[in-house]
Amino acid sequence: MKALRIGILWKFLGIIAAVVVTVILVVWLTIDYLAADYFSTLMEKYKIAPAETNQMFLDTVHRYLVQASVAALAFAVLLSFLMTRKLLRPLSHMTDMTRRVASGDLSARVAIDSGDEVGELARAFDKMADSLQRTEELRKSMVVDVSHELRTPLTNIRGYLEGMADGVVAPSKETYDLLQREILRLVRLVEDLTRLAKAEAAARDLRPEAVDLPDLAAEIAALDAPRMAARGLTLDCRIDPQAEVVRADRDKLRQVLHNILHNACRYAEENSALLLTGTAEADAVHIALENRGEGIAPQDLPHIFERFYRADKSRSRQSGGAGIGLAIVKELIEAHGGRVGAASENGRTRIWFSLPA
Repeated sequence: MKALRIGILWKFLGIIAAVVVTVILVVWLTIDYLAADYFSTLMEKYKIAPAETNQMFLDTVHRYLVQASVAALAFAVLLSFLMTRKLLRPLSHMTDMTRRVASGDLSARVAIDSGDEVGELARAFDKMADSLQRTEELRKSMVVDVSHELRTPLTNIRGYLEGMADGVVAPSKETYDLLQREILRLVRLVEDLTRLAKAEAAARDLRPEAVDLPDLAAEIAALDAPRMAARGLTLDCRIDPQAEVVRADRDKLRQVLHNILHNACRYAEENSALLLTGTAEADAVHIALENRGEGIAPQDLPHIFERFYRADKSRSRQSGGAGIGLAIVKELIEAHGGRVGAASENGRTRIWFSLPA
């Protein structure tokens, strides 16, 4: 930082000194070639011997210019020092905070409250640090949760296999069914993680085409019909004629609709209706799915599209999912150049997304 301070100081000093020297040089030459000639003309007009007086005039002006130059350069040094100190103090603080973040301390914040470019840079840094800290907290939570979810079925599988090997547990259809359920639980978790990784790379292999939205919604509803019937849910589609055809990757849009419908079915009130709407806007098609139920707390609402985030921490992944369904929705829609959002009030939750028209 000391070397940086000295370097910037010399740059400021060089800039100001160059300006001062240029101004003094211009004034010097102007006096020598213009003012001196004009002064000589006046001397001759009033019949005064110009030679000695002219030289005295030039010597006096040059002396004052030299004194002014020295004073200007001294002022330039002082001004450069003050400017460098004022500029580098927050930058030095930001450098320290950057080192702390790089070493793993994501709680470091710059907290510089100013309206200039340095203040804007500090706010951007703090926002980045907030995002990194949030991601790190989610990662740690995910590692703990995934470890727990892996440990439980693996422990069960190991226990039953050891029991059958030792002759303590008799091989039976019930035992094999239980082992199969635990294995499928592991498979679902791995598939969820795989789908998220594919969603993050979705922008690289989009295959846009004209997709009939009502037909696709009916297809998804048919696939989820057993789950909806088990909870007494029905799907009401209200799609405007202008919004019936959207341009998107059909497979990825199918995944989006499946995820939000699956999410709505999980948390909807039993024996209620789900409402799927589609409206055409000026430059986008707006699609939303609404369900009635407990709703989402205001403090959780901004985070539901974050990976591995679950508003209800008490739910296991067996009943509450891996917490990445809506994260996949966000990745896929943003890959299309669209947006996602959510609203929840008065017991009604609305998940929406928009696609460019």
